[in-house]
Amino acid sequence: MFRRLAVLGTALSAVVALGPSASAADGWDVPHSARITIDGHGYGHGKGMSQYGAQHAAKLGQGYRQIVGYYYPHTRWTTAAGSIRVWISRDLTNDVQVAARPGLTARRTGTAQTWDLARARPRADRWRIVPDGDAASILQYRSHGWHQFRRVSGLLELSAHGRPVRLYTADGSTSYRGVLKSVPSSPGNRITVDVLPLETYLRGVVPAETYASVWHQQALRAQAVAARTYAVHERADRRDAVFDLCETEACQAYGGATAEYPTSDTAVKATAHQVLTYDGAPAFTQFTASSGGWTVDGGAPYLPARRDRWDSPKDPYHAWTVPFRDTEIEAAWPAVGDLARIELGQRDGHGEWGGRVGTVTLTGSAGTVTLTGSDFAQRLQLASSWFTMRVN
Repeated sequence: MFRRLAVLGTALSAVVALGPSASAADGWDVPHSARITIDGHGYGHGKGMSQYGAQHAAKLGQGYRQIVGYYYPHTRWTTAAGSIRVWISRDLTNDVQVAARPGLTARRTGTAQTWDLARARPRADRWRIVPDGDAASILQYRSHGWHQFRRVSGLLELSAHGRPVRLYTADGSTSYRGVLKSVPSSPGNRITVDVLPLETYLRGVVPAETYASVWHQQALRAQAVAARTYAVHERADRRDAVFDLCETEACQAYGGATAEYPTSDTAVKATAHQVLTYDGAPAFTQFTASSGGWTVDGGAPYLPARRDRWDSPKDPYHAWTVPFRDTEIEAAWPAVGDLARIELGQRDGHGEWGGRVGTVTLTGSAGTVTLTGSDFAQRLQLASSWFTMRVN
């Protein structure tokens, strides 16, 4: 999924499915002080909808239903609603710290007991929930230092009746709608979980996964349907967990209220509640930045491996080239020593060079390392595992 210039869909480290037509290994001897040029196609894992492909299709006049139907064949349309629970994993502390604002309310989770914080301490500029063991919470406010407001048994949550609440983390702050909860994750530890309506959540996902300011409205609508369906699938799959999704590209990117944008808001509203199902259950609608010309088998009838008719040579990730020195690869895998040979094997059999790489074997003066093509691509920050090499 889209990290602005990085769409990762689900985790890039996923092992590429190896088809029966996988090609034989290709390899290169690596002289001392060699220059290695890696040429590749696509960005991301290649499963499901290509976001750049959707954009190209929209420019060609395709509607979002045609785009979604092409990338997820054999699915059916239905509707879904309800709320979603998002783990704000960038908040690495045990507390939940927010900016004071009008309407800010604290509630004892699971009860009707609430406190109007803006009225209770009008001069406070921040509030935070601090764990007191696993069974109690302390609510504090900041006004010339931190002060205790009250201690309660159980858990606490903060909200502003649907208006954005600014959450502070170690790397800055982001505004979120919904309810920010302090949730136990393991003994002695808590995480921050944003609980909000599904449609509100999508307002923070679509612009985080696309270029909402410039992309075609039909592409944004296709993204809204794919992202909504993905969220509903994960919600159904994690009923017994404390959250449904994270906010990073390891799930799908979610920028909260800070990311909301008018064009993507329009796309979410125009496709409200629309999701895809397969065999009566929400489809696992993975998506990728660019297929590079071929989609990857996702292990379901609606995620087939096939030539992508909407991939365009104008797509900035249709083809890419990255230069390396052999010392950079040696630094990434020091157990190899002085790199002497690289072999690529077990390709998936689709597209140029035999398709995506299944395994990479590095042989050097100190030993041999074998890893998946996806792990190799991730470590070197390559756009995808569909690549070949040139060694000088």
